[in-house]
Amino acid sequence: MLNKLRPKVWWAVLAAIFVLIISWGLVRKAKEVTPEAMAVVAANLDPVSIKDPDAATSRKIAEIEDIFRRKKNAGFNGNVLVVQKGQILYQNSFGFAHLKEKDSLNSQSRFQLASLSKPFTAVAILKLVQEGKVSLDDSVQRFFPDFPYHGVKIDMLLSHRSGLPNYIYSFPDSVRHGKKYPTNMTVMDWYAKVVPTPTAYNRPGRSFNYCNTNYCVLAAIVEKVTGGGFGNYLHTNIFAPLGMRNSFLVTDTTDVAVKYRTIGHQYGRKVDKDYYDEVVGDKGLFSTTQDIYRFYNGLTKGLLLDKKLLAEAFKPRSFEREGIRNYGYGFRMHINKDHSTRFLYHGGWWKGYNTMFWVCPEDEAVIIVLGNSYNRSTYDIKELLQVIHGDEKIGEIEKDI
Repeated sequence: MLNKLRPKVWWAVLAAIFVLIISWGLVRKAKEVTPEAMAVVAANLDPVSIKDPDAATSRKIAEIEDIFRRKKNAGFNGNVLVVQKGQILYQNSFGFAHLKEKDSLNSQSRFQLASLSKPFTAVAILKLVQEGKVSLDDSVQRFFPDFPYHGVKIDMLLSHRSGLPNYIYSFPDSVRHGKKYPTNMTVMDWYAKVVPTPTAYNRPGRSFNYCNTNYCVLAAIVEKVTGGGFGNYLHTNIFAPLGMRNSFLVTDTTDVAVKYRTIGHQYGRKVDKDYYDEVVGDKGLFSTTQDIYRFYNGLTKGLLLDKKLLAEAFKPRSFEREGIRNYGYGFRMHINKDHSTRFLYHGGWWKGYNTMFWVCPEDEAVIIVLGNSYNRSTYDIKELLQVIHGDEKIGEIEKDI
């Protein structure tokens, strides 16, 4: 009897296994974002214009227009984009790409993002983590064995908890010979060879200390892991997939990269090229308001990182001091009393450029302000927040972010 039943049992078992395999394949396929599906989503990352705003929205738009009229009168020279729930509340250009030439800015004008470059560097590293090529627990020595600071891990670099000294102030003139404009690899070589080794700011992991060296090192790690330029990696893995056609590193001097590029000004004068201009990752990215919005929109739609890793990027990581300010992986943030993230943002300043990117996930609002003639009003966005979110939501936020 058993001999008669055994073939039927085996066929049933095989059929069950077959069904499980097919089901697993379908589930896996459903979870994967195919290139075709990604292209469809990426084609719709831009915000849309509001055709028939209701009374409340019209009032918001009018108030935002008045805020930027006053900013212009106070010397603001740059571009702005304000979006809520995927709709453009306000978009405008004020002033010139080159003050001397009086060439008017437009929506395609490209600005040096300064430290607003850091979120892009963080996402580049996190993509390598997602691909299994880098671990958040990796030490810098895995990639640069001669790096003199031990115990510094990738997650510490991302969250500014490495204790590293700032490369801009680390090296005496006796070290800075040779090529006029050093690269990230030059900086890594300096740290490995200079005697004495520049003093660390603090022990790794002990406290938060915002330092450009962290992101200089991260960009160098991207280059070491991929075997190519940092700009090439950004273009292939972030810019091109998201349709960011106006984003290039300062080191890219091709015609397509320098087109629409502005220059930085201070006190009404052009700022000359800086000695450290070609060190990137901590700065060095040129982009537009529209491309920055596409970056954030694509990031939160899962086109670059999975949900778990994105949550890690948006998670506050420093609690040595009480307060609403904190830092994740490449993103500054304001947090609630329970340490959950309330607002995401990042600003920047570098040689006449100053920038601000602000997000309220709860209200689906994004503010992008890019300036190329240094002006403190770029960072003063409290009035904008009051218009978008309401006084009761942002009463305790500092005037100067």
